Amino acid sequence: MTEVLFYHLQNMTVENVLPPLLEKSLERGWRVVVQSTSEERADALDAHLWTYRDDSFLPHATWCVSDAADQPIVLAVAEDNPNGANVRFLVDNAALPQDAHGYDRMVLLFNGDDPDALALARSTWTDCKAKGFDVTYWQADERGRWQKRN
Repeated sequence: MTEVLFYHLQNMTVENVLPPLLEKSLERGWRVVVQSTSEERADALDAHLWTYRDDSFLPHATWCVSDAADQPIVLAVAEDNPNGANVRFLVDNAALPQDAHGYDRMVLLFNGDDPDALALARSTWTDCKAKGFDVTYWQADERGRWQKRN
């Protein structure tokens, strides 16, 4: 069964939250696709992942490189799965893909300060529940640690 995690970002950015989540995914041996909504945004995330921390390395590529299938993390804008990932991150209001049931885990990062993003997350939550996915909601506490909420 697909597990869908909703991360409610408030006073946080995708650039701050995504890299540690990707690191944890790689530690678990998972292959990952990160889906954004534009080529420009995917390129910006690509640049950020190379430089976000001096002492870290996240092996990744964009979907358009010739060896995307060999990469542990692929940044994409389409719904395809170029590297056979079992985990998919959705950022910048990217929609749940048609093949969501084919993933072990989907992670939706949404901006809780944006009414449109909040409405889309609520709609996606309802859709995921209707499909029988195991859904959880995560919100950062006052110290910035992720807490599972009911």
